[in-house]
Amino acid sequence: MAGKSAAFPGPRTESPNVTKETHRLGGIHNDAVNPSMMAPWQDAWQRIRAKLRTEFGDATFDSWLKPLGVLRAEGSKVLISVPTRFMCDWVKTHYLSRITDYWHQETGAAIDVELVVSVQAPSPGMAAAAPPPQVKPNGRPARADGQGEDMDGGDTYSAPLDPRFTFDNFVVGKSNELAHAAARRVSSSTKVQFNPLFLYGGVGLGKTHLMHAIAAEIRARNPERKVLYMSAEKFMYQFIRALRYKDTMAFKEQFRSVDVLMIDDVQFIANKDSTQEEFFHTFNAVIDQHRQVIISGDRSPSDLEGIEDRIKSRLGWGLVADVHPTDYELRVGILQSKLEVMGRDDMPKEVTEFLARKIISNVRELEGALNRVTAYSDLVGRPVTLEMTQEVLQDLIRSNDRRVSIAEIQRHVAEYFNVRLSELLSARRARAVARPRQVAMYLAKQLTSRSLPEIGRKFGGRDHTTVMHAVRRIEELRETDSTLDQDIENLRRTLET
Repeated sequence: MAGKSAAFPGPRTESPNVTKETHRLGGIHNDAVNPSMMAPWQDAWQRIRAKLRTEFGDATFDSWLKPLGVLRAEGSKVLISVPTRFMCDWVKTHYLSRITDYWHQETGAAIDVELVVSVQAPSPGMAAAAPPPQVKPNGRPARADGQGEDMDGGDTYSAPLDPRFTFDNFVVGKSNELAHAAARRVSSSTKVQFNPLFLYGGVGLGKTHLMHAIAAEIRARNPERKVLYMSAEKFMYQFIRALRYKDTMAFKEQFRSVDVLMIDDVQFIANKDSTQEEFFHTFNAVIDQHRQVIISGDRSPSDLEGIEDRIKSRLGWGLVADVHPTDYELRVGILQSKLEVMGRDDMPKEVTEFLARKIISNVRELEGALNRVTAYSDLVGRPVTLEMTQEVLQDLIRSNDRRVSIAEIQRHVAEYFNVRLSELLSARRARAVARPRQVAMYLAKQLTSRSLPEIGRKFGGRDHTTVMHAVRRIEELRETDSTLDQDIENLRRTLET
């Protein structure tokens, strides 16, 4: 099929069985497709499903990908049916890009994959109505998305774990060593030492990786311990569903009977008053039973906007560990680890160093850049070189270069610490000026690809050794001075948005 400009049969009229607004459970309906037109893409879909199962593992595939089905294909568009709105959102966020990649591999053409929630058509003359919930033997409604059983066969709301996220492939550096050490301690001990453990940091820095690694390690060490891991968004979804089906008691039992409760991205319940109320009581109930609670968020508890003060206070009870932006050395280590997993020993050192200098925003974007370079090399048959890398990633490099400049860092630091910009660049050594100047030099080293001599020149013509001293001094202070550490984190967030 490779090389064809149109991979599938011609256009068809839109089936009334497909809607993006309904939540009813559906599948592949024969009246949505012509059986004589199924073969060209159904065969491809079966091969794609096999690849998805291999890549993500049986548990993830069965939970999130197995229920998917192809509704229709025309030209360069494929419609994939998803049973529920929640599952549609989850698949779109976590798996759609890989599904699209596999369609491209199968057809040799650019394919636009669209997810839709599928429903059955109502009988003639009857209005469509929401179906009554299926009832399980215990009297509780069955979940519409089919995700109702844990690995031991008991009811649970726990999300599947990504097998790629383990402690073995988590690269540790200064920016994440505290969070990693705390995660290791929690996962290896049956005693609750700090409760809750709160991990926070920006997008793509490794919080979710650590959360999955903790859950996997606990299950491996103590299979009898009940671990419930889910996103805050899914917590809200399940709570609303429990209210809808008047099943709040079963909902409370699920969360309050666990040994380890893990909630990812707690910021998603911001300004959701009813959900926060239930989260507050659930949190307290688990803590009071001396069960482990692990939470992640995009900022420290005190800085969470739209979250009730009483929840912020409780989130800060235990150990709060942040994941800082990666430094150059850690980015190099991450790339080398990724290349080992990929089995690529043909990557020139200069390319690895170039990526580590240029892609500074987050680990996810760094790994994405590496994937683009290696995929381009494989697809067009060109060896990986620095010139080719610059060509393939020119849009991404421009974006990162545009993100922050030394002048912008200096201006924000001066405003933040209430000093004049001219003082920041002067020879004054008063502490009120010297410390902000060191912070600005440190941020310039972390957030730009400029060399130490270049940074020194931007600060009134200082020597590169002065910059080195400033960077080391701020690194030391961040470990002992929580106020300064938070100041730098606030500045970094402001500069990167």
